[in-house]
Amino acid sequence: MKKPFAVVLAAALAAVLAAPALAQRAYSAQEERNKAIVLDFYEQGLNRKDFESASKYLGTYIQHNPNAEDGPEGFRKFIEFLKTKFPQSHSEITQVHVDGDFVVLRVHAIREPGTRGNAIVDIFRLKDGKIEEHWDSVQPIPEQSANTNGMF
Repeated sequence: MKKPFAVVLAAALAAVLAAPALAQRAYSAQEERNKAIVLDFYEQGLNRKDFESASKYLGTYIQHNPNAEDGPEGFRKFIEFLKTKFPQSHSEITQVHVDGDFVVLRVHAIREPGTRGNAIVDIFRLKDGKIEEHWDSVQPIPEQSANTNGMF
């Protein structure tokens, strides 16, 4: 006997609602280390603006943002820029995803208090415990949204 569509739909919906939201696979020990490195690097560098503390995590640091210079010296200059122009800037990491040597962050960055800020995706590639490469995509948070999902 064929079940009515409503019964099948209700069972499927119950199964989805009972499943853990956005279940992630367990990370390997190396992936957990990579995650911890990037999170501390971000906190020390971008939020505390402490280049010395953040720089211990930098390897070659190939920069793929065309507005930023390569290498640890380029990152130092960026930190000095933040200290001078946006001393109250703060970045909140809203999501972290790790896949092998790659750590991906979803970030809500606010350069000046009271502004909406930017939604950022930062991608880091690590090698032997050092950050070797960085990519990012930055999107200003609009005043209005065509949906109610939120950006974070």
